Amino acid sequence: MRRTLFRIVPTLLVGILLTGFAAHRTEAPDRPTKPPTSERAVFEIDKAHSMVGFKVRHLGLSNVTGTFSDYMARVELDPTDLSSMSVAARINVASVDTGNERRDADLRSDNFFDAAQHPQIRFQSTGVTDIDGNMFKLAGDLTIRGVTKSVVLDGELIGVATGPMGKQRVGIEARTTIDRRDFGLTWNRLTEAGGVIVGHDVTILLDIQAVHS
Repeated sequence: MRRTLFRIVPTLLVGILLTGFAAHRTEAPDRPTKPPTSERAVFEIDKAHSMVGFKVRHLGLSNVTGTFSDYMARVELDPTDLSSMSVAARINVASVDTGNERRDADLRSDNFFDAAQHPQIRFQSTGVTDIDGNMFKLAGDLTIRGVTKSVVLDGELIGVATGPMGKQRVGIEARTTIDRRDFGLTWNRLTEAGGVIVGHDVTILLDIQAVHS
């Protein structure tokens, strides 16, 4: 009888330990799975291969076009996930160039941009929507002449390539149309026929190449 108990008791103890260990493993919570995150990279604008410009109607007949030569922009982006895009830009108003110095001086004056009091145009994106392939809409806050308004740019990721120095580059085109009067650019004159010299709508045009910093 004693020998039988010696054989049974160890067997029961092993069974209890194994059962408890199995129960402990079954009840233990799974390790949390980290959600996938976009690997955003920082791209700085390459002004030698970019253009920041605008166009506006003159006398309702043709467009006057202009560019800014002094600006900077920072793009944070995972090229495989356009929803990850974030853009911040500053443009120095005094660098405006329409090919006519008299007109440029007028644009810098209080009639329009008032460069002395408001030397910069600023843009800060707030989100990306309506992604369709390489097409997207970029919402953000645009500040001109001290007035900030929400705008939406129609954009396209043109592509991604490796430059001669081995760094990744991205190409982006975007455009939007604003009513300049919303930003305090209200100067105008009437023509003899009753029309206006300068149109109210201004189309902003961006053709950007940015390099991984």
